[in-house]
Amino acid sequence: MTDINGDQRIQSEVLEGLATAVNHRRWFVELALPYLGDNPIEIGSGLGDYAVEWAKHVPRFTATEADPDRLQRLEERLGGRPGIEVWKMLLPTTEATGEFSAAVSYNVLEHIEDHVGALRSMAGLVRPGGRVIVIVPAFMFAMSAVDIATGHIRRYTKKTMRQAMTEAGLRIEKLHYANALGLLGYYGATSIFKLAPKEGPMVKLYDTLVLPVTRAAERIVRPPFGQSVFAVARTPG
Repeated sequence: MTDINGDQRIQSEVLEGLATAVNHRRWFVELALPYLGDNPIEIGSGLGDYAVEWAKHVPRFTATEADPDRLQRLEERLGGRPGIEVWKMLLPTTEATGEFSAAVSYNVLEHIEDHVGALRSMAGLVRPGGRVIVIVPAFMFAMSAVDIATGHIRRYTKKTMRQAMTEAGLRIEKLHYANALGLLGYYGATSIFKLAPKEGPMVKLYDTLVLPVTRAAERIVRPPFGQSVFAVARTPG
């Protein structure tokens, strides 16, 4: 963890810190796998950690990024890999190819003012009847200086996610909270102790000891709260 007061490098440090949370990433990778189809597109691929994992399971994969610096790093990491394309994309977009089996986006919608328009854009990229898959941070009470420093406009509940997807013309198939203990840990670290996720012993301890227990428990019982909201919806058709 790192002190967040006045730290201009917080966004990069958070991304790099989360990249070391291997068990967390594997869990969230597996949540989306059943819904990706044969040719998914990821919106907001960041450093490409999820893209690398998902691309192993599909014939074709398209990674996208809006930030120029991260786009360059993404192209350096993924460019030239068989079956993977890298695009520049910012949501909402007028591009509506309708060629992809699914559009997946993790921790992106909370950055976008017109999140309903962003969901409509994702739906426009997908074939009729394809899926839109998202993960977003949960519960406004957990909004912290870390959220603000990383450009978060909002955090979600199942209700507000349902409202946004319904307004975007999507039909929800799956909607639940994920990582209940992670929410408690995140709130304590960021709101009480004023720390930010960063590569180090605290993140490794959580990822190694706490995360596997949480994941196993949530396979049996869906919790009434969580650090994230996971949603899958179908496009019309």
